[in-house]
Amino acid sequence: MEISLSILNIDYNHIEEELRKYKNDIKYLHLDIMDGHFVPNISFGPSVVKSIHKENNFIYDTHLMISDPMKYIKDFVEAGSDYITFHLEAVDNVNEVIDYIHSFGIKAGLSIKPNTKVEELIPYLSQVDLILIMSVEPGFGGQKFMESSIDKVSKLKQWKEEKEYSYLISIDGGINDKTIQSVVPYLDWAVVGSYITASENPLENIQLLKHNL
Repeated sequence: MEISLSILNIDYNHIEEELRKYKNDIKYLHLDIMDGHFVPNISFGPSVVKSIHKENNFIYDTHLMISDPMKYIKDFVEAGSDYITFHLEAVDNVNEVIDYIHSFGIKAGLSIKPNTKVEELIPYLSQVDLILIMSVEPGFGGQKFMESSIDKVSKLKQWKEEKEYSYLISIDGGINDKTIQSVVPYLDWAVVGSYITASENPLENIQLLKHNL
C-alpha cells in the first residue's frame, strides 16, 4: 500500500522547501482542487499544479472536488496529472467523463462523499482505475475519520476480487497511525494530509504510518 500526501494544508509560501522534505519517503502527491461551489472552500488551480510538477518527480494524484470537471480536465492533464479523480455527485454523464480522462492517456478515478452509498459506484467499477472513498466531508483538512467508510472500502475490495476488477482503492480523510489500521486490509492507497503536514515531526509520522501498512 502507498501513501498519497495531501498538500491541502501545506505552507504554499515555502512549497518547494516543504515538498523537498518528502522526496525520499513519498511517491504520490494528492492535489485537492476545490471550487467553492461543490465544496465550501477554494484551493488552487492548474497553474499551481504545473509549477509543482516542473520542480518535483512525484506521481500526481489530482482530486477534482468541483462542479464541472469536464471543463477543467484538459488543463489539469496539461499541468502534469497522472491520475484525475472526479466526484460521482458532480456529474450526470459519469461514463463520458471517464472516457474523456482516458482519452488523454491518463488514469481516471471516481470518488464519493460520505453520504453517498458505495453501491452507486457499481456501474462504473469495470471502467475506472481508482476509487476514492471520502472518510470526511470534503472541503477542509483536519477532520475526524468517519468509521462508516470502513464498510465501503471492505465492499470495494470484495467486489474487486469477485469480479477481477483492476481499480485501486483509496481513502481520504482523518487518516493517522490509528485510523489506518482499520482500513489497511482493503486499500491500495491512503491519502494523508494533516497527520503529516501539520506535524512537528512529519517524517517520523510517515514512518509510523508505514509501520502499519
